[in-house]
Amino acid sequence: MQHDRVKSGMQTSTLNTDGASAPAEALSHLPPPPARLQRPALFLDMDGVLAPLAATPDAVVPDARRTAVLRRLAERLDGRVAILSGRTIAEIDRIAESASASASGVHGLERRRSDGSLDHVPAAAGVRDAVEAFRQFASKRPGMIVEDKAVSAGLHFRGAPAEAAAAEALAQSLAGETGLALQSGNLVVELKTPGTDKGTALKAFMLEPPFAGAVPVMLGDDLTDEDGFRAAAELGGFGVLVGPARTTAATFALPDVEAVLDWLDRVEPRV
Repeated sequence: MQHDRVKSGMQTSTLNTDGASAPAEALSHLPPPPARLQRPALFLDMDGVLAPLAATPDAVVPDARRTAVLRRLAERLDGRVAILSGRTIAEIDRIAESASASASGVHGLERRRSDGSLDHVPAAAGVRDAVEAFRQFASKRPGMIVEDKAVSAGLHFRGAPAEAAAAEALAQSLAGETGLALQSGNLVVELKTPGTDKGTALKAFMLEPPFAGAVPVMLGDDLTDEDGFRAAAELGGFGVLVGPARTTAATFALPDVEAVLDWLDRVEPRV
């Protein structure tokens, strides 16, 4: 499969998986992905892709339709479905009701194979310092939420958007002091044990059954998903950007979570 990447400010074309050339004159005009694909393997972000964004991480809850769509999809694709999220695997299972046997949490620091076996990167020493610094910072700023994921520390400012610059400055300073990797997201900054991302997780899955030899497709909405888009493209697949248009390595686009679930329910292997 061959895909020409769309770049900002350039006129190009995208060759879709059915072999038709579709114009991609601007990022806002990225076409929707085809539903019939050659032996696809799907890698799905959680927040903003499978579930709507919420004011707090705990506010995202299980949904009967999402669970049913994921289970039907895994059956049609012989298990070639994985959720790749910044959340922990425990949180992925809570929200998706364990509908996905394969999952990667905390940007690749946790990874569960289809057979249930786990890979887990030990936490860097600086994570505890980052958690404490974030807690002190948030204690003086109502609306901020600190997330302790053991291998990373997250600072959410969706409830205090005016503090965005201060939160980002603190995270940058702490990254320099601790050696942790700075991961910026949608109204959140995260300091994580370095060495993995969604792209490394996708590539690891693609070396193992049931994903090996398939065509990877990554669906994501955030900057943290760009690593997954690039990894999928390197392995002969493509990325699908969900939500507002922006500069991206994705080849296709879908507008929102409902459109994602509609598309997932139509995906089938091409014969």
